[in-house]
Amino acid sequence: MAGFIERAGLNVLFRFDPETAHRLAIRGLSLGITKAPPPPPNLRTRVLGLDFPSPIGLAAGFDKNAEAVDGLLRLGFGFVEVGTVTPLPQAGNPKPRMFRLEADEAIINRLGFNNDGAETIAARLAARKPGGIVGVNLGANRASADRIADYVAGVDRFARIASYLVLNISSPNTPGLRGLQEAESFEALLLRAVAARDEAANGGTTTPLLVKIAPDLDDGALEAIARITVSSGIDGVVVGNTTLARTGLTDGRRAAEAGGLSGRPLFQRATIMLARLRKLIGPGLPLIGVGGVDTAEAALTKLLAGADLVQVYTGMIYRGHGIAARINARLAQLLAERDFASPEDAVGRETDRWAAMPLPG
Repeated sequence: MAGFIERAGLNVLFRFDPETAHRLAIRGLSLGITKAPPPPPNLRTRVLGLDFPSPIGLAAGFDKNAEAVDGLLRLGFGFVEVGTVTPLPQAGNPKPRMFRLEADEAIINRLGFNNDGAETIAARLAARKPGGIVGVNLGANRASADRIADYVAGVDRFARIASYLVLNISSPNTPGLRGLQEAESFEALLLRAVAARDEAANGGTTTPLLVKIAPDLDDGALEAIARITVSSGIDGVVVGNTTLARTGLTDGRRAAEAGGLSGRPLFQRATIMLARLRKLIGPGLPLIGVGGVDTAEAALTKLLAGADLVQVYTGMIYRGHGIAARINARLAQLLAERDFASPEDAVGRETDRWAAMPLPG
């Protein structure tokens, strides 16, 4: 019965344009009506000093404005990341700006950090009853004269509210933003953001701080990012954001749309980049693997390639609100079949194999 309701709901949502459907989904999930069983005990894992009931989380971009956090946690996600949040509210890019590639189970978006702004979103998070692991993904306003200052402001505003923070410098939809991944700018950003995070802690426990990178970096850029990340005092890396690549798509008409591609076609590229970064930084720094995850098998592959945690986004659009519970149940079986007592036992077992693969295209 639950599966029928989920399929019927997806059929209704797919009758609307993608952005309208997304708004309807957020509104429904904010009601918190659906509840999944808790994740199996063997999915518990400790990362970033936090105890996750499952390594399967929801990536930023789905609940941009923190409107449905508790409803999403009830679906079985081990954690939810809201945002991207900018200091000032902004409308984003002109519509239409979100496109389904149904044959590829992919999405192209050029939303442009549309969100309600830091003050409104911080108030929303502060008002909810404490519980669950909720990260905040931070961005810079499109018209900002000092984008690093925007990230510092975000860290200062959310460090005492969020379970963890992510500096999103890899969206392709804000002109020039990916320039912050260049070595000099990257180092300046991380040092200032870490200092702001430490100052916000005021001698107490610091909030884990991560940075989100693109899956389109060349080897030299990735090596520089690895070197600077390890020396900066930052706590982890999210690999990765949407891609500008269009390799392997069957929908040629939609593939021509500008924006970042997410979903199944991103899986191989993002997983190879994850493994390459893991090789460069070693086993100590936590990594979150994102891109093309829609099954437990895909989630396990991310862990084996070097991820400590895994995030879902586009998979939920195509597979429905029960995706986290289904991945949890099957992932628990897969870990047990391979005699892994927890997700931590699987992390990095196949890093070398994935790192050696050529990038698609």
